[in-house]
Amino acid sequence: MASFSRINYVFGVLLFLVIACEARVPRNEAFVRTRGAHFFLHGSPFLFNGFNSYCMMHVSADPGERYKVSEVFREASAAGLTVCRTWAFSDGGDNALQISPGHYDELVFQGLDFVISEARRYGIRLILSFVNNYNDFGGKSQYAQWARNAGVQINNEDDFYTHQVLKDYYKNHIRRVVTRFNTITKISYKNDPTIMAWELMNEPRCQADYSGKTINGWVQEMATFVKSLDKKHSLEIGMEGFYGDTMPERKQVNPGYQVGTDFISNNLIREIDFATIHAYPDMWLSGKSDNEQMAFMERWMSSHWNDARGILKKPLIIAEFGKSSKDPGYSLTARDLYMGDVYRDIYRFARTGGTMSGSLVWQLMAQGMDSYHDGYEIVLSQNPSTAGIMSRQSHAMTALSRLFNGPHAHPARHNHNKLDVEIDIKKH
Repeated sequence: MASFSRINYVFGVLLFLVIACEARVPRNEAFVRTRGAHFFLHGSPFLFNGFNSYCMMHVSADPGERYKVSEVFREASAAGLTVCRTWAFSDGGDNALQISPGHYDELVFQGLDFVISEARRYGIRLILSFVNNYNDFGGKSQYAQWARNAGVQINNEDDFYTHQVLKDYYKNHIRRVVTRFNTITKISYKNDPTIMAWELMNEPRCQADYSGKTINGWVQEMATFVKSLDKKHSLEIGMEGFYGDTMPERKQVNPGYQVGTDFISNNLIREIDFATIHAYPDMWLSGKSDNEQMAFMERWMSSHWNDARGILKKPLIIAEFGKSSKDPGYSLTARDLYMGDVYRDIYRFARTGGTMSGSLVWQLMAQGMDSYHDGYEIVLSQNPSTAGIMSRQSHAMTALSRLFNGPHAHPARHNHNKLDVEIDIKKH
């Protein structure tokens, strides 16, 4: 990739310093909205850099461990990160939020209350996911088992998408979360602008129907239900981005297989406000070289960016990406270079109209959260080089938002030949 010009880089650094000197922790008093292919906040374009930290509620359920949640938010805020994606589910098992259908552990719910209140304190928006595709923290398999325990005939866990009993269990959970009254902030979740968006499911997949039609029907029903409870918040599906039958030619972009979703038709549903993709070439193309994996990543992002702005006409975010320390040949330098390349591409796509609105790295932790480590964890206080890369991306995206919000500026009409900010996030 060609390096950025020194003039543009210096200009970008100067703008970064101006932003860094300003108040860093705004209060989350306004809702993030979508309009067309863009996010808006206070009526102005909103671009961001963010992170995943799925275990926040689980950690926070123990009041003695809550300082770790505060530490994650504090370090993230210091690095300019403004959006966090985390779980609003834990179904069955140890320290469950939903012990059984319709029965909840109030102490765990208060843990989620604390997560939201701390996010508000540090000026970070939350994307809250309702359920898992996988067995971790219960997932759709737990819903299927609950139904079996009640004497319901269940064929397999993909009945989650079609069986009325399972769908009713899930709708009840959505209702309980969306209408929850926060015991700390004294604000109902559905009225809290700290929450940026709801997510239907973490990485929905359906082995029973690879066309994407089964999940399409489920998304339509559940998205309509969420909007019947809450019209203030945005909604997304939680998809990885795999293409289905709507545009067969796009299947060649997939990493060699399908998972039962259709990026195009699923995200065209009117009640879905923005699209997401996840990207793990280190797992999907295991054994391939770093260059081959990065080439896939570039195709994956480019294809979905083109479809988001040209077909969906909705914002797009990279909701999960990272590089695992468990991969053969891993090094901190390799991870930093990979993240730098991905961030630079995200910035370039965002610069062209703002449809590519941000990214969420997988995942941030605090010291002492070792039991949740999965190889992708980043502790900012222990990884200054990675923290620097993430901080520069944060301020680059913020600076770009401000350029789009300048006199006579609009994300879809911005003249980048006359006014541009380029920050080489790989320099550190």
